[in-house]
Amino acid sequence: MKDKIFGVLQRIGRSFMLPIAILPVAGLLLGIGSSLTNATTIETYHLAGILGEGTVLNALFTIMTKAGNAIFDNLPIIFAVGVAIGMAKKEKEVAALSAMIAFLVMNVTINAMLQIDGTILADGTVASDVLSGTVASVLGIQTLQMGVFGGIIVGLGVAALHNRFHKIVLPNALSFFGGSRFVPIISTIVYVGVGILLFFVWPFVQNGIYALGGLVTGTGYVGTLIFGIIKRALIPFGLHHVFYLPFWQTAVGGTMEVAGQLVQGGQNIFFAQLADPSTVHFSADATRYFSGEFIFMIFGLPGAALAMYHCAKKEKKKQAGGLLLSAALTCMLTGITEPLEFSFLFVAPLLFVVQVILAGAAYMIAHILNIAVGLTFSGGFIDLFIFGILQGNDKTNWMRIIPVGIIYFILYYVIFRFLIQKFNLKTPGREDDDAETKLYTKADYKAKQGAKDQNGSVSGGDERSILITQGLGGKKNISDVDCCATRLRCTVVKPELVNDQILKQTGPSGIVKKGQGIQIIYGPSVTVVKSNLEDYLVNAPDEEYIAQETAPELEEEKKEETKNTVEKTTKKVLCSPFTGEAHPITDTPDEAFAGKMMGDGYMVMPEEGVVYAPEDSTVSFVFPTNHAIGLTTEDGVEYLLHIGVDTVKLEGKGFEMFVNNGDFVKKGDKLMAFDIQYIKEHAKSEACIAVFTGLTEEEEIVMKASGHVNAQEDIAEIVSC
Repeated sequence: MKDKIFGVLQRIGRSFMLPIAILPVAGLLLGIGSSLTNATTIETYHLAGILGEGTVLNALFTIMTKAGNAIFDNLPIIFAVGVAIGMAKKEKEVAALSAMIAFLVMNVTINAMLQIDGTILADGTVASDVLSGTVASVLGIQTLQMGVFGGIIVGLGVAALHNRFHKIVLPNALSFFGGSRFVPIISTIVYVGVGILLFFVWPFVQNGIYALGGLVTGTGYVGTLIFGIIKRALIPFGLHHVFYLPFWQTAVGGTMEVAGQLVQGGQNIFFAQLADPSTVHFSADATRYFSGEFIFMIFGLPGAALAMYHCAKKEKKKQAGGLLLSAALTCMLTGITEPLEFSFLFVAPLLFVVQVILAGAAYMIAHILNIAVGLTFSGGFIDLFIFGILQGNDKTNWMRIIPVGIIYFILYYVIFRFLIQKFNLKTPGREDDDAETKLYTKADYKAKQGAKDQNGSVSGGDERSILITQGLGGKKNISDVDCCATRLRCTVVKPELVNDQILKQTGPSGIVKKGQGIQIIYGPSVTVVKSNLEDYLVNAPDEEYIAQETAPELEEEKKEETKNTVEKTTKKVLCSPFTGEAHPITDTPDEAFAGKMMGDGYMVMPEEGVVYAPEDSTVSFVFPTNHAIGLTTEDGVEYLLHIGVDTVKLEGKGFEMFVNNGDFVKKGDKLMAFDIQYIKEHAKSEACIAVFTGLTEEEEIVMKASGHVNAQEDIAEIVSC
């Protein structure tokens, strides 16, 4: 039960990352625009000639301010759509459209209920006895003030409906409305009901939120300390987004009237004050949920990195120094701490406990010192410059961060160095002699990846995808793939099939396993890792992968010995779908195919741009870019016919498909045509590969033909030992 709850919370947390990811650009637009149109700033620095009213720059920065405000003003619907996309498993674009529709329907329904109840009068005004702030305008609709909670309610609900109904089959008379078309229909119906329900329920929720917010704000500095400790402690579990978001975006984080409007949530209050020219000093009560991050991200953790470097073994110092320097700079500039935190979290949990306590105290210290620097994503120098330095010390007290930061640098350095040496903690550079020093990736993996890219063979991302799939127990064991800012987040069917040793070969800075939820930390490049993995999983063998207990080299030797001593039996003679020059699959100019990572088979260098059905079979799939076809014969043999190497990037150009998914074809039927010359000019190779993805371990492909072969002629055999 706990594992299921963790898995759900993990998915919810990662779904928040898409709408959260837009906040930095919105903050930049609002921060720069409002700073450079502020009358006080213009007057102080005598910039009226270039930034004063009526100038081109003033108009440009005014537009930037309004563009940034547009995002912050409409966060509820952004969260509705973003969460639906993040939680939907398939056809995410349908979930996004359904969420937008449901959000509008829900709020219009609430508006109608408010009019019926008399809360909203006939002239559109709010009744005088209604508590200020409980009714707000959302997309021009007067509705209950739910903030991003309203969007999250829609996003989660629509995603659940989408995952349940996007493949529904309706009776023939209504079949047009089946499948994904049914999702916006059912979402509309459901969210009329949700709107009515929320009209009665949400006022009680509002009272609870205000009470919780009052409890947090009422505990003063102690409440800030507790908030900071909990937020940092949740980092290893990836649940910190779920925890801090209400404090940033809802009344849990406090309320304040800014420019005549009641604003809820610490981050929203800061940006509302940022856009208000009359603001004299930003509210430290609002920014206490993030101002402290600048202290330990820019100063504290780099001190810890220096301590780990000085404690590294002499022979490993150079390698550890390079890795730690890269991670420290990432932390200082962007506020992404996980490369550093995960470098000691698993090998020295004691250091992470120290980090949690010191980081929590930093939030409290910033609050005590009335430091009021906002941020959009994390507490790195970029945000400090825009929302602290650029806004001026009078508004933010940003200069107080420097002396506190220096003290924190020393504290982290002294404490980390003492504990590392006292308890002989295995931080980077202090591993056993036969272990490798690493943070992001293994050095030999990078070298191998670079060499492959130079030689024009399979990219590191493809190899990494294969290893990730194997490490997670095979495609059949993977039920969901997504990511947040730094972590690949996967859900597996059987956690016991997950192999840490294989996953470590892909170069993560840490692996977190909690029941069926697996998080692999790659850093800011994780979105590319996720994209490559999703592409690979499209055509990966749908099977479980159980790693061999013995070394791969010994296994290969055993297989070779078995092949040489056991008599082979021909099970099936195979005909060529192509006309051209026949080769064994190991000659394919692509390491994934040549290494039989997708299965055994053969390769033909084509002389004719036509693919024929090699035998009677059913088309199991047609790849969206038309460069590959899957076939399943009547006796269960599975073909993957792949035209060219790296031809997926051609996006269907140069290919003409004659069949569709589910078609039955006879031997000799034309399956597709392709332009050999176009592929030669625009892809890596025109080689045509036939891969047999369903072979057992006892089966292999043995070539019967070499040199020229015509389509429909015998080319190979499936033999078993």
